Amino acid sequence: MNPQDAAQLLLMYVVVPLWVAAGTVDWWCHRRTGIGRTSGLPENLFHWVLFAEGGVALLAVGLLELNAGVLLLVFAAFLAHEATTFVELRYTVPLRDVRPFEQMVHSFMELLPLMVLALLAVMAWDQALALFGAGTPDWSLQAKLVPWPAPYLLGVAAAVALLNVLPIAEESLRCLRRQ
Repeated sequence: MNPQDAAQLLLMYVVVPLWVAAGTVDWWCHRRTGIGRTSGLPENLFHWVLFAEGGVALLAVGLLELNAGVLLLVFAAFLAHEATTFVELRYTVPLRDVRPFEQMVHSFMELLPLMVLALLAVMAWDQALALFGAGTPDWSLQAKLVPWPAPYLLGVAAAVALLNVLPIAEESLRCLRRQ
């Protein structure tokens, strides 16, 4: 197996499921520490923004041809996610007990997007090098010629809906009820 195929398999079957699972565990941590009565709806809104930032990156990876444009888009989403995380934690920590386990979950949720970037760089090494001047970068954003398998994409969409969207929505309702 070549490194590009190995990187894609790791991305699809290890990193993406771990990221979805980490989001669910993070929701459980918020529920356990009473987000509704402490940091409330503002923190929950940060979670929606963080979810959207990660979603942009994953949609780009799953649906677009991998090139310098997609690498840059994913990198921008990563930077936005990091900046949002920093602002969210500055808001949250004074209001809600962020326990060590939750901090570890946050570590995963910050490192997994970086792992996505590393695996993408392996998958499109020539385009990663082109970003640094060693070649011609392709900035186009176009649909994949050979898309990821439909059952995989549908499975990930179902998992995200069930394990991330519904819990964040439940958190929103809990926070709204407490207001």
